[in-house]
Amino acid sequence: MNGKTEAMDTVLITGAAGGIGRRLRQLLKGVYPRLLLSDRERPNDLGADEEFMPAELSDRTQVENLLQGVDGVIHLGGRAMEDDWEVIHQANIVGCHNLFEAARLNGTRRVVFASSNHAIGFYPRHQMINVDHKVRPDSRYGVSKAFGEALGAFYAEKFGLGVLAIRIGNVDDYPVDERRLSIWISPRDLVQLMRIGLEHPELRYEIVWGASGNARGWWDNEPAHRLGYRPDDRAEEHTARALAAQAGRPADPVGDYFQGGEFCSMEFAGPMPDTEA
Repeated sequence: MNGKTEAMDTVLITGAAGGIGRRLRQLLKGVYPRLLLSDRERPNDLGADEEFMPAELSDRTQVENLLQGVDGVIHLGGRAMEDDWEVIHQANIVGCHNLFEAARLNGTRRVVFASSNHAIGFYPRHQMINVDHKVRPDSRYGVSKAFGEALGAFYAEKFGLGVLAIRIGNVDDYPVDERRLSIWISPRDLVQLMRIGLEHPELRYEIVWGASGNARGWWDNEPAHRLGYRPDDRAEEHTARALAAQAGRPADPVGDYFQGGEFCSMEFAGPMPDTEA
């Protein structure tokens, strides 16, 4: 980013006890004057220098209290995998609405929403797509992420909240199989996107892909590049390790065809596309 940035004094991370949250806590430490962490339960690795406030996202009052005095939110909280509809509904639908509404009521200026590649999982792997392609969720979890993107757009256009929805591929130290060579994002590249969402002075509402600079990628990330994203990492540096791990995995005709992988094959009842066309 060039020029003046949006000032963030207090930044909240929801879902701070999860895998991504734990990484971001360390990488964002000291970046903002106050970093507030939240989850349903206190993380067992919470440091003495970390500020934590528990909250249940499905409880509107708790969420409204949590966001008092917060300038920007990195919203990772909710159910991070496929589950029964009632679980997804409470954690990712009701909880997401509570978060955005609490942001509006408290005057929070920015929300970075952790969306997912599973909002578009039923695109085939051979097709390059951009953020203007229609959503094709591969799971109830993916449906909830598409909902969160739409909700973010509503709060941006109706109420002036700045929102960045990041369709995260897979966050890890390195890609662990062939699919993740296309969708992997390093923790430091994800932090770069998060900071763009919190600090870019001209942000209103954007969807970007949460992926590093991967040569095998399936996604055109022009919106992120336009906002100043310059990934530092490349999946190709880990190709041999990823392909060796892939060789030990059983074949999955459905999951190996679609971008969403095994999320597509769960409960799949067909029909498969004509792969010869």
